[in-house]
Amino acid sequence: MENSQLWYIVKRKAQNCDIVPSNLVRDDDPEIIEKWGTYASQEEAIARRIGLIRAGKCQPI
Repeated sequence: MENSQLWYIVKRKAQNCDIVPSNLVRDDDPEIIEKWGTYASQEEAIARRIGLIRAGKCQPI
């Protein structure tokens, strides 16, 4: 696993949030309605997504 990879949490139109590597996140993607990040590890992004679900900002998958 490459340590220099950064991660985002992206909220899609379906209201669910996905954890996506930064190289796959485009600012002009019409499906993404909100994003949070960058995070240094996928594990950190997972922990943050749990917080967003608890706060009602994302729907659980």
